[in-house]
Amino acid sequence: MYGGDEVSAIVLDLGSHTCKAGYAGEDAPKTVFPSVVGSIDQLGSDDTVKSEKDSESILESKNGVRPSDSDAAKAKRKLYVGSQALGYRRDHMEVLAPLKDGIVVDWDIVDSIWDHAFRERLLIEPTEHPMLLAEPSSNTLQQRERTAELMFEKYKVPALFLAKNAVLTSFASGRATSLVIDSGGGSTMVVPVHDGHVLQKGVTSSIIGGEFLSQCMLKSLESKGVIIKPRYSFKRKEVRPGEFQTVDLDFPNTTESYKLYSQRVIAGDIKESVCRAPDTPYDESAYANIPTTAYELPDGQTIEIGADRFKIPDILFNPSLVQTIPGMEGFAGSASSIRGLPQMVIESINKCDVDIRRELFSSILLSGGTASMQQLKERLEKDLLEESPQAARVKVLSSGNATERRFSVWIGGSILASLGSFQQMWFSKAEFEEHGSSYIQRKCP
Repeated sequence: MYGGDEVSAIVLDLGSHTCKAGYAGEDAPKTVFPSVVGSIDQLGSDDTVKSEKDSESILESKNGVRPSDSDAAKAKRKLYVGSQALGYRRDHMEVLAPLKDGIVVDWDIVDSIWDHAFRERLLIEPTEHPMLLAEPSSNTLQQRERTAELMFEKYKVPALFLAKNAVLTSFASGRATSLVIDSGGGSTMVVPVHDGHVLQKGVTSSIIGGEFLSQCMLKSLESKGVIIKPRYSFKRKEVRPGEFQTVDLDFPNTTESYKLYSQRVIAGDIKESVCRAPDTPYDESAYANIPTTAYELPDGQTIEIGADRFKIPDILFNPSLVQTIPGMEGFAGSASSIRGLPQMVIESINKCDVDIRRELFSSILLSGGTASMQQLKERLEKDLLEESPQAARVKVLSSGNATERRFSVWIGGSILASLGSFQQMWFSKAEFEEHGSSYIQRKCP
Protein backbone atom coordinates (compact mmCIF):
# COMPACT_ATOMS: atom_id res chain seq x y z
CA MET A 1 0.00 0.00 0.00
CA TYR A 2 2.22 2.81 1.29
CA GLY A 3 5.57 1.05 1.05
CA GLY A 4 6.71 1.67 4.61
CA ASP A 5 10.23 2.70 3.60
CA GLU A 6 9.81 5.76 1.43
CA VAL A 7 7.52 7.80 3.65
CA SER A 8 7.14 7.34 7.34
CA ALA A 9 3.77 7.77 8.96
CA ILE A 10 3.14 10.49 11.51
CA VAL A 11 1.79 9.45 14.91
CA LEU A 12 -0.25 12.05 16.76
CA ASP A 13 -1.66 11.76 20.27
CA LEU A 14 -3.71 14.76 21.37
CA GLY A 15 -4.29 14.35 25.10
CA SER A 16 -6.11 16.68 27.47
CA HIS A 17 -2.80 17.97 28.87
CA THR A 18 -0.22 17.68 26.10
CA CYS A 19 -0.09 16.91 22.40
CA LYS A 20 2.56 14.40 21.33
CA ALA A 21 3.64 14.05 17.71
CA GLY A 22 6.44 12.37 15.81
CA TYR A 23 7.47 9.77 13.25
CA ALA A 24 6.39 6.13 13.35
CA GLY A 25 9.25 3.80 14.18
CA GLU A 26 10.97 6.19 16.59
CA ASP A 27 11.05 5.50 20.31
CA ALA A 28 9.79 8.88 21.56
CA PRO A 29 7.71 11.71 20.13
CA LYS A 30 9.63 14.49 18.32
CA THR A 31 7.53 17.22 19.89
CA VAL A 32 5.44 17.58 23.03
CA PHE A 33 3.54 20.80 23.75
CA PRO A 34 0.48 21.87 25.81
CA SER A 35 -2.88 21.02 24.27
CA VAL A 36 -4.42 24.27 25.49
CA VAL A 37 -4.26 27.47 23.47
CA GLY A 38 -4.30 31.17 24.22
CA SER A 39 -7.14 33.04 22.56
CA ILE A 40 -7.70 36.77 22.16
CA ASP A 41 -11.05 38.01 20.91
CA GLN A 42 -10.39 40.82 18.48
CA LEU A 43 -13.82 42.37 18.46
CA GLY A 44 -14.04 46.02 17.47
CA SER A 45 -10.41 46.73 18.25
CA ASP A 46 -8.41 49.20 16.19
CA ASP A 47 -8.18 49.50 12.40
CA THR A 48 -4.99 47.51 12.04
CA VAL A 49 -6.88 44.40 13.08
CA LYS A 50 -9.64 45.35 10.66
CA SER A 51 -7.26 45.69 7.75
CA GLU A 52 -5.68 42.35 8.68
CA LYS A 53 -9.10 40.76 8.65
CA ASP A 54 -9.93 42.37 5.31
CA SER A 55 -6.82 40.91 3.76
CA GLU A 56 -7.76 37.54 5.25
CA SER A 57 -11.26 37.75 3.79
CA ILE A 58 -9.79 38.75 0.43
CA LEU A 59 -7.48 35.78 0.64
CA GLU A 60 -10.35 33.45 1.49
CA SER A 61 -12.57 34.75 -1.29
CA LYS A 62 -9.66 34.28 -3.71
CA ASN A 63 -9.59 30.62 -2.75
CA GLY A 64 -13.28 30.51 -3.54
CA VAL A 65 -14.21 30.18 0.12
CA ARG A 66 -16.43 32.94 1.42
CA PRO A 67 -16.11 33.40 5.18
CA SER A 68 -19.40 32.29 6.73
CA ASP A 69 -20.64 33.72 10.02
CA SER A 70 -18.79 31.14 12.08
CA ASP A 71 -15.63 31.87 10.09
CA ALA A 72 -16.14 35.54 10.76
CA ALA A 73 -16.32 34.73 14.45
CA LYS A 74 -13.24 32.57 14.10
CA ALA A 75 -11.37 35.35 12.28
CA LYS A 76 -12.10 37.59 15.25
CA ARG A 77 -10.17 35.47 17.67
CA LYS A 78 -6.46 34.92 17.39
CA LEU A 79 -5.10 31.63 18.70
CA TYR A 80 -1.65 31.15 20.22
CA VAL A 81 -0.40 27.55 20.22
CA GLY A 82 2.66 25.95 21.78
CA SER A 83 4.61 26.40 25.01
CA GLN A 84 6.47 29.46 23.78
CA ALA A 85 3.38 31.33 22.61
CA LEU A 86 1.58 30.44 25.84
CA GLY A 87 4.54 31.35 28.03
CA TYR A 88 4.33 34.95 26.84
CA ARG A 89 1.71 36.96 28.74
CA ARG A 90 -0.69 39.02 26.62
CA ASP A 91 -3.53 41.34 27.66
CA HIS A 92 -7.00 39.76 27.56
CA MET A 93 -5.65 36.34 26.54
CA GLU A 94 -7.94 33.51 27.68
CA VAL A 95 -6.62 29.96 27.95
CA LEU A 96 -8.97 27.50 26.24
CA ALA A 97 -8.91 23.71 26.15
CA PRO A 98 -10.29 21.91 23.07
CA LEU A 99 -11.18 18.72 24.95
CA LYS A 100 -13.64 18.02 27.73
CA ASP A 101 -13.57 14.48 29.18
CA GLY A 102 -11.51 13.38 26.18
CA ILE A 103 -14.17 14.52 23.70
CA VAL A 104 -13.53 17.47 21.37
CA VAL A 105 -15.66 20.51 22.17
CA ASP A 106 -13.90 23.04 19.93
CA TRP A 107 -12.73 21.87 16.50
CA ASP A 108 -11.12 25.21 15.56
CA ILE A 109 -8.66 24.76 18.42
CA VAL A 110 -7.93 21.13 17.51
CA ASP A 111 -7.31 22.28 13.96
CA SER A 112 -4.86 24.97 15.13
CA ILE A 113 -3.04 22.42 17.34
CA TRP A 114 -2.66 19.92 14.48
CA ASP A 115 -1.51 22.69 12.20
CA HIS A 116 1.11 23.80 14.75
CA ALA A 117 2.33 20.22 15.15
CA PHE A 118 2.73 19.64 11.40
CA ARG A 119 4.01 22.96 10.17
CA GLU A 120 5.84 24.52 13.11
CA ARG A 121 7.15 21.53 15.02
CA LEU A 122 7.59 18.58 12.66
CA LEU A 123 8.06 20.85 9.61
CA ILE A 124 6.26 18.44 7.29
CA GLU A 125 3.68 18.65 4.53
CA PRO A 126 0.66 16.61 5.78
CA THR A 127 -0.23 15.66 2.17
CA GLU A 128 2.85 13.42 2.04
CA HIS A 129 2.42 11.35 5.22
CA PRO A 130 -0.16 8.81 6.38
CA MET A 131 -1.47 9.81 9.85
CA LEU A 132 -2.11 7.54 12.81
CA LEU A 133 -4.18 9.36 15.45
CA ALA A 134 -4.77 8.13 18.99
CA GLU A 135 -8.36 8.58 20.19
CA PRO A 136 -10.07 8.11 23.57
CA SER A 137 -11.67 4.71 24.12
CA SER A 138 -15.08 6.34 24.46
CA ASN A 139 -14.89 8.32 21.22
CA THR A 140 -18.24 8.81 19.46
CA LEU A 141 -19.09 8.05 15.83
CA GLN A 142 -19.61 11.77 15.01
CA GLN A 143 -16.21 12.65 16.43
CA ARG A 144 -14.45 9.99 14.37
CA GLU A 145 -16.18 11.07 11.15
CA ARG A 146 -15.38 14.71 11.83
CA THR A 147 -11.72 13.79 12.38
CA ALA A 148 -11.61 11.89 9.08
CA GLU A 149 -13.25 14.79 7.20
CA LEU A 150 -10.82 17.34 8.62
CA MET A 151 -7.78 15.17 7.91
CA PHE A 152 -8.74 14.27 4.33
CA GLU A 153 -10.42 17.52 3.25
CA LYS A 154 -8.30 20.16 4.94
CA TYR A 155 -4.91 18.47 5.30
CA LYS A 156 -5.33 16.19 2.25
CA VAL A 157 -3.51 13.31 3.97
CA PRO A 158 -2.95 10.20 1.81
CA ALA A 159 -4.18 7.79 4.51
CA LEU A 160 -5.49 7.78 8.05
CA PHE A 161 -5.94 5.37 10.93
CA LEU A 162 -7.65 5.98 14.27
CA ALA A 163 -6.56 3.74 17.12
CA LYS A 164 -7.87 3.64 20.68
CA ASN A 165 -5.51 4.88 23.41
CA ALA A 166 -5.84 1.72 25.48
CA VAL A 167 -5.10 -0.59 22.53
CA LEU A 168 -1.94 1.37 21.73
CA THR A 169 -0.79 1.16 25.36
CA SER A 170 -1.33 -2.58 25.20
CA PHE A 171 0.75 -2.84 22.03
CA ALA A 172 3.50 -0.73 23.56
CA SER A 173 3.92 -3.36 26.26
CA GLY A 174 3.68 -6.22 23.76
CA ARG A 175 0.30 -7.59 24.88
CA ALA A 176 -2.97 -8.10 23.05
CA THR A 177 -5.05 -8.53 26.21
CA SER A 178 -4.69 -6.31 29.27
CA LEU A 179 -6.48 -3.91 31.57
CA VAL A 180 -5.19 -0.42 30.84
CA ILE A 181 -5.29 2.30 33.48
CA ASP A 182 -4.80 5.51 31.57
CA SER A 183 -4.38 8.38 34.00
CA GLY A 184 -3.68 11.57 32.12
CA GLY A 185 -4.23 15.29 32.59
CA GLY A 186 -8.00 15.46 32.37
CA SER A 187 -9.25 12.14 33.66
CA THR A 188 -8.45 8.56 34.62
CA MET A 189 -9.89 5.72 32.57
CA VAL A 190 -9.81 1.98 33.19
CA VAL A 191 -10.22 0.10 29.90
CA PRO A 192 -10.21 -3.65 29.30
CA VAL A 193 -8.56 -4.66 26.01
CA HIS A 194 -9.04 -8.16 24.62
CA ASP A 195 -7.20 -9.37 21.50
CA GLY A 196 -6.51 -5.79 20.46
CA HIS A 197 -10.12 -4.60 20.86
CA VAL A 198 -11.60 -2.40 23.57
CA LEU A 199 -14.44 -4.00 25.54
CA GLN A 200 -16.72 -0.96 25.74
CA LYS A 201 -18.98 -2.40 28.44
CA GLY A 202 -16.07 -2.59 30.87
CA VAL A 203 -14.82 1.01 30.50
CA THR A 204 -14.95 3.04 33.75
CA SER A 205 -13.73 6.60 34.17
CA SER A 206 -13.23 9.27 36.80
CA ILE A 207 -12.61 13.02 36.54
CA ILE A 208 -9.54 12.80 38.75
CA GLY A 209 -6.47 13.35 36.58
CA GLY A 210 -3.23 15.29 36.75
CA GLU A 211 -4.85 18.72 36.29
CA PHE A 212 -7.23 17.99 39.14
CA LEU A 213 -4.39 16.95 41.46
CA SER A 214 -2.43 20.09 40.51
CA GLN A 215 -5.48 22.17 41.39
CA CYS A 216 -5.70 20.39 44.78
CA MET A 217 -2.00 21.10 45.38
CA LEU A 218 -2.53 24.78 44.51
CA LYS A 219 -5.50 25.16 46.87
CA SER A 220 -3.81 23.27 49.67
CA LEU A 221 -0.71 25.50 49.48
CA GLU A 222 -2.88 28.64 49.33
CA SER A 223 -4.70 27.54 52.48
CA LYS A 224 -1.31 27.41 54.22
CA GLY A 225 -0.53 30.94 53.11
CA VAL A 226 1.82 30.07 50.23
CA ILE A 227 1.15 32.35 47.29
CA ILE A 228 2.37 30.93 44.00
CA LYS A 229 3.35 33.87 41.83
CA PRO A 230 3.07 33.17 38.10
CA ARG A 231 6.33 33.78 36.22
CA TYR A 232 5.01 36.86 34.42
CA SER A 233 4.09 38.68 37.65
CA PHE A 234 7.62 39.53 38.84
CA LYS A 235 11.10 40.16 37.62
CA ARG A 236 14.38 39.59 39.42
CA LYS A 237 16.75 42.50 39.72
CA GLU A 238 20.38 42.11 40.68
CA VAL A 239 21.12 44.36 43.68
CA ARG A 240 24.65 43.14 44.29
CA PRO A 241 26.62 40.58 42.27
CA GLY A 242 24.89 37.22 42.79
CA GLU A 243 22.16 38.73 44.99
CA PHE A 244 18.71 39.22 43.53
CA GLN A 245 15.63 41.07 44.60
CA THR A 246 12.16 40.22 43.33
CA VAL A 247 10.14 43.13 41.98
CA ASP A 248 6.40 42.58 41.51
CA LEU A 249 4.93 43.69 38.20
CA ASP A 250 1.30 44.63 37.72
CA PHE A 251 -0.71 43.60 34.66
CA PRO A 252 -4.35 44.49 35.32
CA ASN A 253 -5.54 43.07 31.97
CA THR A 254 -4.38 39.51 32.57
CA THR A 255 -7.32 37.11 32.44
CA GLU A 256 -8.17 34.81 35.33
CA SER A 257 -7.76 31.73 33.11
CA TYR A 258 -4.21 32.70 32.11
CA LYS A 259 -3.24 33.39 35.72
CA LEU A 260 -4.61 30.00 36.74
CA TYR A 261 -2.85 28.29 33.83
CA SER A 262 0.50 29.82 34.85
CA GLN A 263 -0.01 28.83 38.49
CA ARG A 264 -1.00 25.30 37.53
CA VAL A 265 2.20 24.86 35.54
CA ILE A 266 4.17 25.57 38.73
CA ALA A 267 1.82 23.50 40.94
CA GLY A 268 2.17 20.63 38.46
CA ASP A 269 5.94 20.81 38.72
CA ILE A 270 5.78 20.80 42.54
CA LYS A 271 3.49 17.76 42.36
CA GLU A 272 5.86 15.91 40.02
CA SER A 273 8.96 16.80 42.04
CA VAL A 274 7.88 15.97 45.57
CA CYS A 275 4.74 13.79 45.53
CA ARG A 276 4.63 10.04 45.86
CA ALA A 277 1.80 7.65 46.58
CA PRO A 278 1.71 6.64 50.28
CA ASP A 279 2.18 2.94 51.09
CA THR A 280 -0.92 2.88 53.26
CA PRO A 281 -4.13 4.96 53.06
CA TYR A 282 -3.42 8.53 54.10
CA ASP A 283 -4.17 9.37 57.70
CA GLU A 284 -3.93 12.93 59.04
CA SER A 285 -2.40 11.99 62.41
CA ALA A 286 0.09 9.43 61.08
CA TYR A 287 1.48 11.90 58.54
CA ALA A 288 1.46 14.96 60.80
CA ASN A 289 5.15 14.74 61.76
CA ILE A 290 6.48 13.56 58.44
CA PRO A 291 9.80 15.18 57.36
CA THR A 292 9.22 18.00 54.90
CA THR A 293 10.76 18.45 51.46
CA ALA A 294 11.97 21.83 50.25
CA TYR A 295 10.95 23.25 46.88
CA GLU A 296 12.15 26.53 45.41
CA LEU A 297 9.48 28.57 43.63
CA PRO A 298 10.35 30.60 40.51
CA ASP A 299 10.33 33.86 42.50
CA GLY A 300 13.09 32.55 44.79
CA GLN A 301 11.12 31.73 47.92
CA THR A 302 11.60 28.22 49.29
CA ILE A 303 8.59 26.36 50.62
CA GLU A 304 8.48 23.24 52.78
CA ILE A 305 5.99 20.57 51.74
CA GLY A 306 5.01 18.00 54.33
CA ALA A 307 1.92 15.81 54.48
CA ASP A 308 0.64 17.14 51.12
CA ARG A 309 3.31 15.06 49.40
CA PHE A 310 1.27 11.97 50.27
CA LYS A 311 -2.20 13.40 50.67
CA ILE A 312 -2.55 14.75 47.11
CA PRO A 313 -1.61 11.46 45.36
CA ASP A 314 -3.85 9.50 47.72
CA ILE A 315 -6.89 11.32 46.26
CA LEU A 316 -6.56 8.83 43.37
CA PHE A 317 -7.29 6.00 45.82
CA ASN A 318 -9.64 7.85 48.13
CA PRO A 319 -11.51 10.70 46.38
CA SER A 320 -13.29 11.76 49.59
CA LEU A 321 -9.98 13.31 50.78
CA VAL A 322 -10.81 16.23 48.48
CA GLN A 323 -13.33 17.44 51.06
CA THR A 324 -10.48 18.16 53.47
CA ILE A 325 -8.81 20.63 51.09
CA PRO A 326 -9.98 24.24 51.56
CA GLY A 327 -11.22 25.77 48.32
CA MET A 328 -12.22 22.45 46.75
CA GLU A 329 -15.59 22.30 48.53
CA GLY A 330 -17.49 22.90 45.31
CA PHE A 331 -16.37 19.50 44.20
CA ALA A 332 -17.00 17.71 47.49
CA GLY A 333 -20.63 16.91 46.65
CA SER A 334 -19.69 14.80 43.66
CA ALA A 335 -16.67 13.23 45.39
CA SER A 336 -18.86 10.69 47.13
CA SER A 337 -19.98 9.29 43.76
CA ILE A 338 -16.43 8.95 42.43
CA ARG A 339 -14.66 5.70 43.06
CA GLY A 340 -11.02 5.22 43.89
CA LEU A 341 -8.62 3.48 41.52
CA PRO A 342 -8.83 -0.05 43.04
CA GLN A 343 -12.67 0.03 43.00
CA MET A 344 -12.66 1.18 39.35
CA VAL A 345 -10.36 -1.69 38.40
CA ILE A 346 -12.49 -4.33 40.16
CA GLU A 347 -15.70 -2.88 38.71
CA SER A 348 -14.25 -2.83 35.19
CA ILE A 349 -13.05 -6.44 35.39
CA ASN A 350 -16.38 -7.62 36.82
CA LYS A 351 -18.20 -6.16 33.82
CA CYS A 352 -16.17 -8.40 31.49
CA ASP A 353 -16.73 -12.06 30.66
CA VAL A 354 -15.75 -14.55 33.34
CA ASP A 355 -13.31 -16.33 31.00
CA ILE A 356 -10.97 -13.37 30.64
CA ARG A 357 -11.10 -11.89 34.16
CA ARG A 358 -8.13 -13.89 35.34
CA GLU A 359 -6.02 -12.72 32.41
CA LEU A 360 -7.01 -9.08 33.01
CA PHE A 361 -6.05 -9.28 36.70
CA SER A 362 -2.61 -10.56 35.77
CA SER A 363 -1.82 -7.81 33.25
CA ILE A 364 -2.88 -4.41 34.57
CA LEU A 365 -0.96 -1.71 32.71
CA LEU A 366 -0.33 1.81 33.99
CA SER A 367 0.00 4.60 31.43
CA GLY A 368 -0.25 8.38 31.23
CA GLY A 369 1.59 11.19 33.00
CA THR A 370 -0.25 10.85 36.32
CA ALA A 371 0.45 7.12 36.41
CA SER A 372 4.19 7.75 36.39
CA MET A 373 4.03 8.97 39.98
CA GLN A 374 6.45 7.24 42.35
CA GLN A 375 5.16 4.25 44.31
CA LEU A 376 1.79 4.31 42.52
CA LYS A 377 2.30 0.84 41.06
CA GLU A 378 3.27 -0.73 44.41
CA ARG A 379 0.36 0.88 46.25
CA LEU A 380 -2.19 -0.14 43.61
CA GLU A 381 -0.95 -3.72 43.58
CA LYS A 382 -1.18 -3.87 47.38
CA ASP A 383 -4.75 -2.48 47.45
CA LEU A 384 -5.91 -4.80 44.67
CA LEU A 385 -4.48 -7.87 46.38
CA GLU A 386 -6.65 -7.03 49.40
CA GLU A 387 -9.83 -6.44 47.41
CA SER A 388 -9.66 -8.94 44.56
CA PRO A 389 -10.94 -12.53 44.64
CA GLN A 390 -8.57 -15.07 46.17
CA ALA A 391 -8.00 -17.02 42.96
CA ALA A 392 -6.86 -13.96 41.02
CA ARG A 393 -3.15 -13.40 40.51
CA VAL A 394 -2.84 -9.63 40.54
CA LYS A 395 0.02 -8.15 38.57
CA VAL A 396 0.37 -4.42 37.96
CA LEU A 397 2.87 -3.65 35.22
CA SER A 398 4.41 -0.35 34.38
CA SER A 399 7.45 0.45 32.35
CA GLY A 400 10.48 1.20 34.52
CA ASN A 401 11.16 4.20 32.32
CA ALA A 402 9.08 7.30 33.17
CA THR A 403 9.26 8.53 29.56
CA GLU A 404 7.78 5.27 28.33
CA ARG A 405 4.93 5.43 30.84
CA ARG A 406 4.16 9.00 29.97
CA PHE A 407 4.20 8.39 26.22
CA SER A 408 3.03 4.77 26.11
CA VAL A 409 0.05 5.62 23.88
CA TRP A 410 2.30 7.39 21.41
CA ILE A 411 4.90 4.61 21.51
CA GLY A 412 2.21 2.00 20.81
CA GLY A 413 1.14 4.06 17.80
CA SER A 414 4.73 4.31 16.64
CA ILE A 415 5.15 0.51 16.84
CA LEU A 416 1.82 -0.17 15.11
CA ALA A 417 2.29 2.25 12.21
CA SER A 418 5.74 0.89 11.41
CA LEU A 419 4.70 -2.80 11.22
CA GLY A 420 4.77 -4.29 7.74
CA SER A 421 1.58 -6.26 8.39
CA PHE A 422 -0.25 -3.05 9.33
CA GLN A 423 0.30 -1.31 5.98
CA GLN A 424 -2.83 -2.70 4.35
CA MET A 425 -5.01 -1.50 7.24
CA TRP A 426 -4.84 2.22 6.40
CA PHE A 427 -8.04 4.08 5.49
CA SER A 428 -6.91 5.65 2.20
CA LYS A 429 -7.94 8.90 0.58
CA ALA A 430 -9.40 6.96 -2.37
CA GLU A 431 -11.63 4.96 0.00
CA PHE A 432 -12.69 8.17 1.70
CA GLU A 433 -13.67 9.71 -1.64
CA GLU A 434 -15.54 6.56 -2.65
CA HIS A 435 -17.35 5.66 0.58
CA GLY A 436 -17.37 8.88 2.63
CA SER A 437 -16.34 9.47 6.23
CA SER A 438 -18.69 6.86 7.76
CA TYR A 439 -16.45 4.14 6.27
CA ILE A 440 -13.97 4.85 9.08
CA GLN A 441 -16.07 2.61 11.36
CA ARG A 442 -15.31 -0.29 9.03
CA LYS A 443 -11.60 0.41 8.61
CA CYS A 444 -10.79 1.38 12.22
CA PRO A 445 -12.98 -0.73 14.51
